[in-house]
Amino acid sequence: MIKDAIVERFRQLCAERNISYTQLARLAGITPSTVYSMLQSERRDISAVTVKKLCDGLDLNIIDFYDCDLFRNLPPEIE
Repeated sequence: MIKDAIVERFRQLCAERNISYTQLARLAGITPSTVYSMLQSERRDISAVTVKKLCDGLDLNIIDFYDCDLFRNLPPEIE
């Protein structure tokens, strides 16, 4: 699922940059609760605006965010 791939990508980026999810939220100008709720498996959707803000906080172009293997072979969302 796309949501799982997005969450995994942010986890990878935080690990690579050695920053916490709270630091990520601060860099993106959003509340830590927004980031932590995104990480919860029960939450289905993540807004495009939130993804963009998080990318901006990481000084990462959104194209580069999605340019990784996590997004290349996603199964269809429609069943």
